[in-house]
Amino acid sequence: MPADRPDPPLRLPKSWPDHLCSAMVHVLSLARLACGAARGWAAEQINTRVRLKAELGRCHEEIAHLREEMRIKDARMARAPARRLPYYSATERMSILELRAARGWSLEQTARAFLLAAATVVAWVKRMDEGGPNVLVRLNEPVNKFPDFVRYIVQRLKALCPMLGKVKIAEILARAGLHLGATTVGRILKEPAAPEPTDAEPVRKKGAVTSKYPNHVWLVDLTTVSIGSGFWTAWSPFSLLQCWPFCWWVGVVLDHYSRRVMGVTLFRKEPTSVATRAFLGRVIHAAGATPRHLVSDKGPQFWCDEYPEWCDRRDIKPRFGAVGQHGSIAIIERLIRTLKQSLRWLPLVPLQRGAFLRELQLVAAWYNTHRPHVSLDDRTPDEVYHNLRPANRQPRFEPRAGWPRSSPCATPVTLVKGQQGVRLRMEVECLSGRKHLPVVRLQRAA
Repeated sequence: MPADRPDPPLRLPKSWPDHLCSAMVHVLSLARLACGAARGWAAEQINTRVRLKAELGRCHEEIAHLREEMRIKDARMARAPARRLPYYSATERMSILELRAARGWSLEQTARAFLLAAATVVAWVKRMDEGGPNVLVRLNEPVNKFPDFVRYIVQRLKALCPMLGKVKIAEILARAGLHLGATTVGRILKEPAAPEPTDAEPVRKKGAVTSKYPNHVWLVDLTTVSIGSGFWTAWSPFSLLQCWPFCWWVGVVLDHYSRRVMGVTLFRKEPTSVATRAFLGRVIHAAGATPRHLVSDKGPQFWCDEYPEWCDRRDIKPRFGAVGQHGSIAIIERLIRTLKQSLRWLPLVPLQRGAFLRELQLVAAWYNTHRPHVSLDDRTPDEVYHNLRPANRQPRFEPRAGWPRSSPCATPVTLVKGQQGVRLRMEVECLSGRKHLPVVRLQRAA
């Protein structure tokens, strides 16, 4: 065939261009379905190299998706005129310069990444050490009556644990010995970012059963946790099957009186009543106690003939939440929301049962030991369940040297530990290295 002869045109069906966009969406959904099934098979293999290769493939896919999101957002911002683009604040400019130093970017690379001119970055670098209230580049500074390090502690805790609201930050610091009001924390966080909604417990509604002591009333519920980003597909019924390797089924048991997580488990698919009862039996054996009442919804695992008989043999009175009423089992629903919010900070939801069960158990242990509750007067579930002295009732630090010693502090009111005007140093440890499970401690600065 002569080199200058053009290739014959590719003949396509006449209606094919009309369905090109729909075909692309369907192809991508099918590819996600096939990749999920293949990675599920690889996660169960004995060969470690196969499992690691599947996990590496998930990481590469996640990085590619994030880069595509950034590309789309940058393309939209690049089409706007330069004079209409929002300005970076002084603290954001400092963050850009810090990132440039960490990445080793040149002026052109920095300007291209943040839609700037190279001369603008040069001006920021030259004016980095300027002072005054209207500086071009600056670090976060306090704006209240507390010393600078108090604001640094609050902002650092928010940066390390962005899921925490102002009330939860105040509660955690009170347990560590530094009493701040929720409004004070919100004022400290106001300049760099708007305060997030209060992460408080839902209002407890009156019901037929009121818990009076630990192990009096337990709640049990089941939920799904998506292994990928969601369940949507491009074809009817527009959802993937709710089973492994597309999602995990999670079972949770909660003590109503103390809010303590009594047990968690995993299922590959929606569990049967037999599997659910076996899980409840293991939780009862591990706790060494049997609840007087067991509250659940009217799922098929509980709304059957075998479940009430199982409860009768153990002298348990089964109770059921109201049908069609949101919040009838609000306490355990709030726990499930907290579990999912914590798991959202994982890079990827593990495909292996042992790995994901360990993540659930770590969240449950942190929830029981280190997470205070508004409904429990800022105590943790373990403190209530085991009748321990609350950490927020211990003597507190007082960083304000001029504050009268006899004046009250933010609730709960406690005595001052040692001298006033003490400088503090915050230590944030992460439970088993998980950054979404912080353990905060305060110590006197040398």
